[in-house]
Amino acid sequence: MKSRKYLVYDVFTDTALAGNPLGVVLDCEGLDTAAMQAIAREFNLSESVFILPPDNPRHRARVRIFTPDYEMPFAGHPTVGSAVALAEQAANDGTAGMFVLEENIGPVRCAVTKGGGATFAEFDLPKLPQQLDLSIDAAVLGAALGLSPHEIGFENHRPSLWSAGVPYVTVPVANLDAAARIRFDNNAWMDLAPSKGEGIVASAYAYCRETVHHDSAFHARMFVPGNPSYEDPATGSAAAAFAGTILHFDEPVDGLQRYWIEQGIEMGRPSRLRLEVDVESGKMAGARIGGNAVKVAEGVLFA
Repeated sequence: MKSRKYLVYDVFTDTALAGNPLGVVLDCEGLDTAAMQAIAREFNLSESVFILPPDNPRHRARVRIFTPDYEMPFAGHPTVGSAVALAEQAANDGTAGMFVLEENIGPVRCAVTKGGGATFAEFDLPKLPQQLDLSIDAAVLGAALGLSPHEIGFENHRPSLWSAGVPYVTVPVANLDAAARIRFDNNAWMDLAPSKGEGIVASAYAYCRETVHHDSAFHARMFVPGNPSYEDPATGSAAAAFAGTILHFDEPVDGLQRYWIEQGIEMGRPSRLRLEVDVESGKMAGARIGGNAVKVAEGVLFA
């Protein structure tokens, strides 16, 4: 039985015991898919990553991402956490640099920087968000979130379905009060939410313009349907999909647009995600997700 080092990072935060926790298992040569899934189930975090040698020697690593129940093609907080972990594990204390991680969705370019505090990493979206068909009555959608129909939508924002590798129903809600009162009804959501490939049911990403922190552009909550369902404190793949929502409804001017998104506050796991969007001729030319990550534990896995 081979022993393998593992790390636990809190991602999209510069403070331990906040943000979204991530298990990182190093040196995973020899582990098959079933073993990775079993280890992810043992960690029982929203996601765990397994670091393998890259297929392309010019890249830094091959990264496989698992929830306790299934493998993900792509996810944001595992990408940020993996990039920070690999940079901090480098022999030259490599807390800065640019490299490529190989994920199931394809190659993902990452940039890591070290300032005076926690390490920061960002990645280019490997796939830009696409809008998918959605037809759900506001009353039905509101009921699944425990809200009234009049609390769904603000300004010109309406519920829509987007995917940048993982599908999300982005649901505008009236304000912070409405966001705080959301009570996710998993059975109702499973009845209404579309399923897009590999049995993945679109998750609920509720957002509002009113925020707790003055420098945040949006306040968000994200709910994953399933058995059991759960709320996620920080979701990079949802922010990636949400970039499409912003471009569609807000129509930002050409140039670099930067947004800070706050999430996880209602859970006591406050998180901050940075979304950057390159707008050219009114269209999205590129986008990046970034955030800090803090190592909170390490140990040896005998499996």
